[in-house]
Amino acid sequence: MKPTPPIKLHIDHLVLHGVSLGDRDRAGAAFTQELTRLLTEQGVPAALARGVTLPRLDGGTLTVSPGTSAEVVGVQAARSTYARLARAGEGT
Repeated sequence: MKPTPPIKLHIDHLVLHGVSLGDRDRAGAAFTQELTRLLTEQGVPAALARGVTLPRLDGGTLTVSPGTSAEVVGVQAARSTYARLARAGEGT
C-alpha cells in the first residue's frame, strides 16, 4: 500500500447555517472525524497530493430534514467537502 502523502489542512471557518449554538461543537467534531476518516481511507485527492493550494473551498449546500442530529449534519458536510476537494484540482 502506497503511503499517504502528508498534507496540511487548515479550516478557518466551518459555517453550518441552521445548526444551533448548542450543537455546533458536536457538528464540528463529527465533521472533523468524518473528513479525517475519508482522507485516511479513500486517500488524499490527487490535486492536493500534487501540491495544489486551495485558499478557499465552498463545501456546498446541504438539505437536511428538521430534527436531523448535529452529528449527521457534520458527517454530511464532511462528505460534501471531501467530494469538492476531490474535484478542486481538476483542470489545474
